[in-house]
Amino acid sequence: MKRYFLLIALLVLAMVATACGGAAPKKDDGGAATGGGEKTVVIGYTASVTGKYEVSSSGQTNGLKLWMEQVNKDGLKLSDGTVVKFAAKTYDDESAAERVQLLYTTLIEEDKADFLISPYSSGLTDAAAVIAEQGGKLMITTGAASDATYKKGLSSVFQLYTPASRYLTGAVDMLGAVDPGAKKIAIVYENAKFATSVVQAAKEYAEGKGYEVVLFEGYDGETTDFAPFINKITAAGPDAIMGGGHFNDGSTFARQLFEKGVSPKMLALLVAPPELGFAELGDAAVGVVGPSQWEPRAKYSEAAAKEAGLEWYGPTVKGFADAYQAKYGEEPSYHAAGGYAAGVVLQYAIETADSTDPDAVKAALEKMDSLIFFGHIKFDTSAEAHGLQKAHDMVYVQWQKGADGSLTKQVVWPVEGQSAAPLYPMK
Repeated sequence: MKRYFLLIALLVLAMVATACGGAAPKKDDGGAATGGGEKTVVIGYTASVTGKYEVSSSGQTNGLKLWMEQVNKDGLKLSDGTVVKFAAKTYDDESAAERVQLLYTTLIEEDKADFLISPYSSGLTDAAAVIAEQGGKLMITTGAASDATYKKGLSSVFQLYTPASRYLTGAVDMLGAVDPGAKKIAIVYENAKFATSVVQAAKEYAEGKGYEVVLFEGYDGETTDFAPFINKITAAGPDAIMGGGHFNDGSTFARQLFEKGVSPKMLALLVAPPELGFAELGDAAVGVVGPSQWEPRAKYSEAAAKEAGLEWYGPTVKGFADAYQAKYGEEPSYHAAGGYAAGVVLQYAIETADSTDPDAVKAALEKMDSLIFFGHIKFDTSAEAHGLQKAHDMVYVQWQKGADGSLTKQVVWPVEGQSAAPLYPMK
């Protein structure tokens, strides 16, 4: 009798084990449970909490944090029932390239980050990209426009920003459209990887259009006295001044031009003008033009995607802008939009791949040809420039005074995206 009951008990235990699966859920190559459950994906990045890139980097970080907060409410649901949520591992890079290389090595080897987001600036991103490639980790770069990073034979780095080679060419086009008689351009720029890439391409483009570049000179990023450059500009008598570098130097340059009464017909500077803080210059900000990767007035929409024959993905421009305003109490800059867009693009790739497996996510990124709130996103997949952004275009903003005397940032180029006509001459 005892033997009979023992057999019955063993049979019941076997049936229970079968019903419960008898084993832990299988894992795919990316570590996601294929039998359901929740998986946490770690996103690693550094931010310039301190140092010269602090202003722009903080916006980028805020945008990324907003995306992560939103997506983690419900998570990303894969077809096998797995719910993917995200956690951040981040450090202060202090705006220093040597720290970036050390910290991205830490993110990969010690923190075991699944995917990486770049730091802010082309120089820091270039340093991080090499580490990402060596560590075999996919990295989405935002806040970085230099073309050169993507021409080193890398295969795991994907750029969101319009490349530097196309950053100021639109300003040259705008000058030609509003003033066909303009002949001379002065270019004064920060001696940094990003700015030098931009202005070299702009110089070649302008000369190809028949302009005379009467001054082409760089300055140290910590420069606070631009008098020597302003004296040379005055002597050269250009129709337009172009250049700059980042927020602090660009703002200082614009203010000192105004204080010294130098008023070119057009002043187009990198990075600084699109930032809301630029308006603190008051009258010195009026008329200044800046290339922007994105603006809240941008006309990217599902209808625009349909008209262009593109796939639309993610939140609307207004949806992002309103959510950012609600969380941070200010209008998002393009740096903030870039941080948020990095999350959206990673989300797109994971959902398209239906997996967190890095190879599958990479394949989805390589096939992406979509319109999102940030603009058209498509990556070069050639061996010569793998990961270089091919589709995203700049818009150009200008600070103008409204009827009540308040400063307003308007989109003035290209024509199809204008919220206002350009103020020309600027003063």
